[in-house]
Amino acid sequence: MNLRQDIYQLVRQIPPGSVATYGQIAHLLGLPNHARQVGYALYQVALDSDIPWHRVINAQGKISTAPQRHGTDEQQRWRLEAEGIEFDPQGRIDLKRFGWRPLGEKHGG
Repeated sequence: MNLRQDIYQLVRQIPPGSVATYGQIAHLLGLPNHARQVGYALYQVALDSDIPWHRVINAQGKISTAPQRHGTDEQQRWRLEAEGIEFDPQGRIDLKRFGWRPLGEKHGG
């Protein structure tokens, strides 16, 4: 099993206008409590990749900032807004409204 490739393959399934959480991706891969591994894998994706890295956010419905990649949080927000995703005044996304629910998943997080 190549975990990084499995993460990328799953993230490619998130449709435009939807978001998933790092923990949800880990859970769907059978790796509960490994949200950080998902984050590390997505951190390594090139910004112009075909992997929609911008559709994965933290469990609070917010964009996680990465100081080493200055400006990517603004780019992530811009990409999400371009897909119709809305942020509240605190910078949160309503996961009930915009959260991705793949077939068979009852609850992600």
